[in-house]
Amino acid sequence: MTERLYYTDAYLTEFDATILRVESHDGRSTAILDRTAFYPTSGGQPFDTGRLGSARVVEVVDGDDDVVRHVIEGELETGRAHGKIDWNRRFEHMQQHTGQHVLSAAFDRLVGARTESFHLGSVSSTIDLNRTVSAAEIERAENEANRVVWEDREVTVRFASAEEAAGLPLRKESVRSGTLRLIEIPGFDISACGGTHVASTGAIGNIAVASSERFRGGTRVEFVCGVRALSAYRTLRDAMAASVRLVSVLPSDLPAGIERLQGDARDSKRQIKDLQARLAGFEGAALADRAEVFGNAQAVVAAVEGSDQAGLKALAATITARGGHVAVLFSTSGPSAAVVARAADLTLDCAALLKKLIERFGGKGGGRPDLAQGGGLQGTPDEIVAFARDQLLRQ
Repeated sequence: MTERLYYTDAYLTEFDATILRVESHDGRSTAILDRTAFYPTSGGQPFDTGRLGSARVVEVVDGDDDVVRHVIEGELETGRAHGKIDWNRRFEHMQQHTGQHVLSAAFDRLVGARTESFHLGSVSSTIDLNRTVSAAEIERAENEANRVVWEDREVTVRFASAEEAAGLPLRKESVRSGTLRLIEIPGFDISACGGTHVASTGAIGNIAVASSERFRGGTRVEFVCGVRALSAYRTLRDAMAASVRLVSVLPSDLPAGIERLQGDARDSKRQIKDLQARLAGFEGAALADRAEVFGNAQAVVAAVEGSDQAGLKALAATITARGGHVAVLFSTSGPSAAVVARAADLTLDCAALLKKLIERFGGKGGGRPDLAQGGGLQGTPDEIVAFARDQLLRQ
């Protein structure tokens, strides 16, 4: 059993302990101490990192045997050692975790939405509420949570038996037995929790809801606190400044400016599509004029530079609009796209011809007797065209 120093002092950054043993756990080297200030992953909060003697602590694991295992990089031996926590990482987690308590309590007290679970990620954190909440309810809870933060209320830690805790107004009933560790914000929230927390709500800085979405019949709320809120603001500020420069509008006019650009882009896309269709008509007619005779058909077998499958299909439509014509077209860039099409007055099986091409050059595709298309053909344009000519002669 490891004595957990962070239970009573979350601000302890350095400590001395005895390394009881160093062993392999899941293929990694781990150190087991008699006491530790390193927090293991638990209750939605990630582990601490830092140094233990000459080794780096890269992960901390809480075992079922109530033993904390420190995953290390480096060599350690049993005996006395000095541990040092990565304080920036720890404090950031303390801000987020305490902020979660305040925000969850605000949702519970103001709109009756209970927190079912909590996750502290590397960039933001989430709480999952047991019912859907509106944007207005989220704003109310966010305002209330920040009011408590700015009042700089004390955050206290105390211990109570399960029987004593049963008589307290816990926000959520604890499933643990024995002695419970309680985190209390007087007059606002009391919860059983084993995580690390700031000493007063003012150290949270602020709480900002970043987004929300429906999740498993309730609402998942994403939020950031303190240093993460500042980082998120800087990212948003820089993105806004760059966008304003690109669109040449005031920040308040950015949504309308983007909407205008999207409209212009749609108009341009339609114009381009119309011009491409007209160009395909001219190119298709030019190709049809150079068609070769294959039995009772006039066929265009060619690799067309600069055309994708959609472009090939448009060219094939122009060619096969002429009676008695067949189009077997490929893209020049590999792996090649392919389109096989015929006029309505012919009986060539386009799907069968494409199948032969795929059997020879790989790729995939399919279609009907009058039109087939595919892609992924591996071979040079000359090889593919020569093979297609041979198959047309056979048919």
